[in-house]
Amino acid sequence: MDRSEGTGPEQARLDGEWMRRALARARSAAAEEDVPVGAVIVRGGREVLAETANKTVRDQDATAHAELLAVRAACAALGSWRLEECTLYVTLEPCAMCAGAIVLARVSRVVFGAYDDKAGMAGSAGDLLRHPKLNHRPEVQGGVLSEECGGLLTEFFRARRAIR
Repeated sequence: MDRSEGTGPEQARLDGEWMRRALARARSAAAEEDVPVGAVIVRGGREVLAETANKTVRDQDATAHAELLAVRAACAALGSWRLEECTLYVTLEPCAMCAGAIVLARVSRVVFGAYDDKAGMAGSAGDLLRHPKLNHRPEVQGGVLSEECGGLLTEFFRARRAIR
């Protein structure tokens, strides 16, 4: 089911390109036996400020989600806590922790791949990104390359269950 907001064909093409880059980062996390979620933050549609992958298992850090690491790196790259005019591309719908960081950093746009019905906070389990009481609400586009993004996660967890 597509629960995304509409975009024009050129924006959809660009979103697909950046999401493929986030997918590459997600695959690198899987290769290191971490949950395969990747994130890329782009300013002005061209300038890559951060490219990260989950490091929760590697670092034994519950906060080392790809989105949070990307927000930190992009803020450091800009020397500012505000990520206005930036788009975050992430392969999985952000959780509450990541959605909170995205709102606080004033990310302008969030594009995600797979929906997360259990923990997604961009419309699935809740919608923290667009909560009407918050002072910032990014534009949200979900479902970009959702089958590829979701398939990567499904295969990762299938393989992990087989090992146990």
